Amino acid sequence: MAEFNANGNNNKLFTEKNAHRRLSPDHQHIRFNPLKDEWVLVSPHRMKRPWKGQVEKPQETDVPRFDPNNPLCPGATRPNGKVNPDYEKTFVFDNDFPALLEEGPPPPDSDNPLFQAAPAYGTCKVMCFHPWSDVTLPIMSHDDVHSVIDKWAEINVELGKKYDWVQIFENKGAIMGCSNPHPHCQVWASSFLPNEPAVKDRTQKAYYNKYGNPMLVDYVKQECQKKNEHWLWLVPYWAVWPYETMLLPKRHVLRIEDLNDEERNALADIMKKLLTKYDNMFETSFPYSMGWHGAPTGKRMNEDNKHWQLHALYYPPLLRSATVKKFMVGYEMLAQAQRDLTAEQAAEKLRLNIKS
Repeated sequence: MAEFNANGNNNKLFTEKNAHRRLSPDHQHIRFNPLKDEWVLVSPHRMKRPWKGQVEKPQETDVPRFDPNNPLCPGATRPNGKVNPDYEKTFVFDNDFPALLEEGPPPPDSDNPLFQAAPAYGTCKVMCFHPWSDVTLPIMSHDDVHSVIDKWAEINVELGKKYDWVQIFENKGAIMGCSNPHPHCQVWASSFLPNEPAVKDRTQKAYYNKYGNPMLVDYVKQECQKKNEHWLWLVPYWAVWPYETMLLPKRHVLRIEDLNDEERNALADIMKKLLTKYDNMFETSFPYSMGWHGAPTGKRMNEDNKHWQLHALYYPPLLRSATVKKFMVGYEMLAQAQRDLTAEQAAEKLRLNIKS
C-alpha cells in the first residue's frame, strides 16, 4: 500500500505492501483517499457507544409482483399519460421529471468571480431492470443481470456520443430516497463533467503522469484476490460509508461498453454474490446508492483517457442493523468524512455472510 504523508503526498510507492494492515482496529486515525484527494477520519472505538438515536422503519417486504397503478410496471400509465410497453426484460424511457433538459437559454455572462454560472444541458432516463416489482438484482437470474449490464453499456455508448458524462446510478430502498420499489436505476447524461468525476479525472491523471500506470490498476495489483478471474470486489482502504464497496475489472478498462462478454458474465456473477452478502448481513433487502465511473465521453472521447479505470461504487447507509444507519451530518458536513469501523472490519463482516 502506498504511504502518504500528512499533506497527501506520496513519499515512496509500494515500499511496504502490508504497512496499512498494522493500523490499530481500536484507535482513531485518518486515511487518505488518492482518488478524491481527501482524508477520512476512522474512529472504530465509537462502535462501542450505546445507540439512542434515530431508528428507521423496516424495509417494505410485501411488494406486489404487478401493480397497474405503479408507473414502472409493464402496461402501466405514467404521470404524463404515456403507457409503458409490455416489456419482458429491461425497459428504458425518458424521465418524466428530468433534472437536465436538452435545450434552454444559457445564463448571462458575469465577470464577477463570486457569481459564476455556465450552461448545463443533458438528458435523464429511467431504466427498469425487470418486469416484476418484487425482485431485486441479487435474486434476479444470472441472464437477467447480464441483460442489465448489456443495457448499461448500450446507454453509455448512445448518450456518450453527445454528452461529456453519463452517470448510471441506482438508489435502492426508501432510506436512500427511492420512492418506487420496482427494480430500476437512473441515467443522467450531462454536457459538463460533474464534481466527483472531475476530481477523479485530475487525481488519476496526476498519478499516471508520475508513476506511468493507472492508479486503480496499481490498486488492483495491491489488493488482488483470485476468487473471480475478471473482477475484484473490496472495501476500499479509504472507504467512507460503513460497508462501502468497490468493483474493479482486473484488466485496464476505460468504459463499461469496453467489457467483453466473458467479463460481463463474470460481472453479473460477482454482482449477485456481493448484493446477496449485503442482504444477508442484516437480513434485509439492503439499501444503497451505487454508480459507475469510467472515462468521460462526448467531446472528451478524443482526449487521452488512459489514466482512467472503470469502477463501480456501492454506498450503503446501514451501520449497526437493518434499522440503524450512518448519518453524514455535523462533523462530516462541516469538517471531513468520518467512519465508525475500519475498512478491514467491514470487509471481514461481509466475508462472513456467505449464506447465498
